[in-house]
Amino acid sequence: MNASMRNYLTVTGGYWAFTITDGAIRMLVVLYFHQLGYSPFEVAMLFLFYEVFGIVTNLVGGWLGARIGLNLTMHIGMALQVVALLMLTVPDPWLSVAYVMAAQALSGIAKDLNKMSAKATVKTLAGDAAGDESKLFKYVAVLTGSKNALKGAGFFVGAALLQGIGFRGALLVLAGVLFVVLVVTALLLPSGVGKLAGKARFTQVFSNTPAVNWLSAARFFLFGARDVWFVVALPVFLYEVLGWSFTQVGGFLAFWIIGYGLVQASAPGLLRRGRHGAGPGGGTARVWALVLALIPVGIALGMTHGPAITPVLATWLADLTGADMDWLAAVSAAQVQGTVLIAGLVLFGIVFAINSAVHSYLILAYSDFRKVSMNVGFYYMANAGGRLTGTVLSGLVYQNQGLTGCLWWSAGLVLAAFVFSIRLPAVPVAAAREGVAHV
Repeated sequence: MNASMRNYLTVTGGYWAFTITDGAIRMLVVLYFHQLGYSPFEVAMLFLFYEVFGIVTNLVGGWLGARIGLNLTMHIGMALQVVALLMLTVPDPWLSVAYVMAAQALSGIAKDLNKMSAKATVKTLAGDAAGDESKLFKYVAVLTGSKNALKGAGFFVGAALLQGIGFRGALLVLAGVLFVVLVVTALLLPSGVGKLAGKARFTQVFSNTPAVNWLSAARFFLFGARDVWFVVALPVFLYEVLGWSFTQVGGFLAFWIIGYGLVQASAPGLLRRGRHGAGPGGGTARVWALVLALIPVGIALGMTHGPAITPVLATWLADLTGADMDWLAAVSAAQVQGTVLIAGLVLFGIVFAINSAVHSYLILAYSDFRKVSMNVGFYYMANAGGRLTGTVLSGLVYQNQGLTGCLWWSAGLVLAAFVFSIRLPAVPVAAAREGVAHV
């Protein structure tokens, strides 16, 4: 195994371990503080700083990585996550909303430092992929897709540890395991990965590459389109309207995230873009954005008109086949809406995963090797801003317009992502080779 592949696997392994703790701590906080009597709004507020500080971290983190090295910023992120986990092991009287928000803010900083570092490091360690951008696409897709799958697995880990050894025991186990991973990866990775030869100026975090700016804007709206209905509206609808239990809601969302991650990791094969070393370009991003925009529109229309159409469909099928279709005519409006929603959510997850994988590749393909950490940091700042905007809109729009209103907003935000993707260029193979060949 060559050094580049060994380092890539080390980074990926560290990222996996961190991601499991990230998913686990979220589930631990939601379930435990619900048990303590926190209201749903108070529980949601616990994660507010987690998202807010993600924006700041991604902006500053890329610049910091260029100054001190990506491996060091990744390990700082791991160390901060260990501290955030240990902060929550204090006695219950200390666990005020403000205190837990501070711990979650630290966890948010840790998560985005780690994510930015791991993904930017892939570009710097891709020396063996020179001349084959499809291989870089595969590396990025596997790293990103596996992260999302393992975050869903982290939900299960958190719930299982909470059930088995309690809140504080679970936190101590997670902190101990992550600390061991920190030490191992620190020993295995070379120093100075991604560090610029000269001092990076803070003003350089604002990209002067048009493609990076257009892609970052598209990313903002893409993730706003997901979270505007996924974060608050969807779980509340499943619980209140469809009557699902907390376990059913949490389990379904965890499986959705795992499936989403698996599709994302498989994106290179699904897109079949490996000829002549070419990866996807701006045209790929535009096509898949348009496909994605159709899905929330279809779900909204199906949920609005499906209950009225179902009895008519039952009568038509009965006349056509002579079969007894009373069971179909008797299906309730909630059941019809639930079926449409679940089927649509599966389609949305598949197409969204492909969109996200294409974006994650393009930010590396468009980035100058010397500024990759700052470009990735700027890009994920936009990503975090989209998540925050979507989260706030999810609660606000659901309260006033219901789930279908959130779906129409989602379609509009995806179309905005498409508009900003219009200026995205193709990725010339020659230019891509030049960028990677400097490694």
